[in-house]
Amino acid sequence: MSEGSEFMKPLVIINVVGLTPRLLKHAPRLSQLTSRPMTGVFPAVTMTAQASLLTGTAPNVHGVVGNTWYWRDLGEVRNWVQTNALMQAEPLYRAAYKANPEFTCAKMFWWFNQGSGCTYSVTPKPHYGSDGSKEFDILTEPPELAESLKSVQGEFPFHAFWGPMAGLPSSEWIARATAQVMREKKPTLTLCYLPHLDYDYQRLGESADDAKLVGEVDACAALVLDAANEIGANVLVVSEYGLKPVSMPVYLNRVLRREGLLRVRSGPFGEMLDLHESRAFAVSDHQIAHVYVRNPADVAPVRRQLAATPGVARVLDRGAQAELQIDHERSGELVVLSTSEAWFAYPYWLDDDLAPDFARSVDIHRKPGYDPCELFLAGSKASMGVTLLKKKAGLRYRFKSCPLDASIVKGSHGLPAGNPEDGPLIASSGDLPTSVTMLDVKNLALKMMGLDGK
Repeated sequence: MSEGSEFMKPLVIINVVGLTPRLLKHAPRLSQLTSRPMTGVFPAVTMTAQASLLTGTAPNVHGVVGNTWYWRDLGEVRNWVQTNALMQAEPLYRAAYKANPEFTCAKMFWWFNQGSGCTYSVTPKPHYGSDGSKEFDILTEPPELAESLKSVQGEFPFHAFWGPMAGLPSSEWIARATAQVMREKKPTLTLCYLPHLDYDYQRLGESADDAKLVGEVDACAALVLDAANEIGANVLVVSEYGLKPVSMPVYLNRVLRREGLLRVRSGPFGEMLDLHESRAFAVSDHQIAHVYVRNPADVAPVRRQLAATPGVARVLDRGAQAELQIDHERSGELVVLSTSEAWFAYPYWLDDDLAPDFARSVDIHRKPGYDPCELFLAGSKASMGVTLLKKKAGLRYRFKSCPLDASIVKGSHGLPAGNPEDGPLIASSGDLPTSVTMLDVKNLALKMMGLDGK
């Protein structure tokens, strides 16, 4: 070990999505750590939460205003973009590299992985063929890390990371791969993302089996905790939000369309949203939505119309957005919050026969908003098997796995936690401050690694 590195203490930060103080009692290993409720950020969604954890700044500074927003310069809605450059503030690992050039970081499935500059990184990234075909894979830095991991852990179970088959195998693979990297590479900082609780709590809501689901993700975390013990690393555990039961999808785009504010283009593949010519449209993201209004004169009437819509709790104009630190140029002219039992569905068509072809598929990058219906299966597994055979035979195919009935979704998130027990948490192998916000985590991590300059 070199002179510069001996003053750094290894740290692993495990992001257990959806874990709350109320659920922690079902996690035998994680509950052994010192824990606190953690004050989150708005909106309580993955990309915003992770950007805030990493940069120690709010969305009106780092600019990640959701998982999805309208890119005005492109005239497109883009979802789940991975580039590190989206964050307009310095992330934890960049600050650590500046503090000590011998610092190393392994970023395992956390967001903003592409172009992060981390020593080691692993992220899901399919290959796309010119004929529309797609082959699942992972993208790693360095490139040879992919084969090293797959030779030990097998292929990453991409089907279990998102879609109707999303579940435990993806978190298990990530945990095993993280433990392997920790033991082999001994990074100063390891960032591990475990998404398991996100799936069934959206599918099942209140009827989800807390003990089973939390016990399963706790077993994944235990694999990482064991590796941390072996390399002498401190541990931080964080979560992004708590999920809450919902029973009411709200279709803001249909409201805007009926008012003559939203325009579509009809064609051979169904109705497509015309973003350029729509006077107003909503980009839905769980329990919040950014509403983009082209003409300033339309903002006030659109706000009144949406505020009167059942399932809408608040509509924030630019002035009111500052209250929740979401006042950023990427935000909509209006930001809409649902009531606690409601969530915002993206569909804009008024007749399911005219739905765009991607609506019935798992197609996160083409839909103009988040679609939790992708977690459900429309039709039978046998019909999906027939489609797979077409794929293997080299024929053109389209998976029609996604239902259009949004009422099947039973859990969501995005609003500030009404009760700290149902919001995000932080846990540590050491002491914690009495009160912790999501914006404190960056500096806390630097201090735990001995890189805070003190």
